[in-house]
Amino acid sequence: MERRIVGFFYRTVMLRCIAIPLCFGLVCGAAQAIGLSDLSNGDAVAGLKAALDKGAQAAVQQLGTQDGFYGNPKFKMPLPESLQKIEGGLRALGMGKQADDLVLKINRAAEAAVPEAKGLFVNAVKQMSVQDAKGILTGGKDSATRYFRQKTESPLGQKFLPIVQKAMNKVKLAEVYDKYAGRGAQLGLIKKEDVNLEGYITRKTLDGLYLAIADEEAKIRANPVQEGSNIIRKVFGALQK
Repeated sequence: MERRIVGFFYRTVMLRCIAIPLCFGLVCGAAQAIGLSDLSNGDAVAGLKAALDKGAQAAVQQLGTQDGFYGNPKFKMPLPESLQKIEGGLRALGMGKQADDLVLKINRAAEAAVPEAKGLFVNAVKQMSVQDAKGILTGGKDSATRYFRQKTESPLGQKFLPIVQKAMNKVKLAEVYDKYAGRGAQLGLIKKEDVNLEGYITRKTLDGLYLAIADEEAKIRANPVQEGSNIIRKVFGALQK
């Protein structure tokens, strides 16, 4: 009798030990299996705002410091492509050091301009609507970066230009650049849009900034569990369903 009671008690305990984790697993699985259609508008906007803010902050921090551009081959700005056609001639004339210094100063000007983007990025995030969020959710792998570019590229270009101009005024070789670039343009060797050094730096700074944001977006999309907060994991996890 005693043996039967002990056996019954043992079987009951074992069944409960099996059932409890099984039920817990089913509940957790259901909670994690949230799809895109299950997201509320509030969650979608909140998650995307958090992701955009994270990406923008990381990009500004990465590029807006010394060697943010110059020290990273992925972002380092060369001389304008069309000017590179006559760079060999400059070096042959003993101006290699000047060309190298010009490249350095170009990148330093870009690094000085980047922190000014932070405020505009913050405003773009704040102004995101439900419609914007839906467009990003269904817009493809780089849709958040494209949203940022659409909302901020024009005002950023206007804001960057005077900062770049101020930085380049300190570079004695700016006149040398203008001289050779202007001559190259007359000969058809240089694109007209590359004659203006400040304009070139501004365009390349923006390109680098959005490239860095795209890198952050790709990280979040690839691994939202590791890269994001709870709301980011929820929203971008749903995109993977």
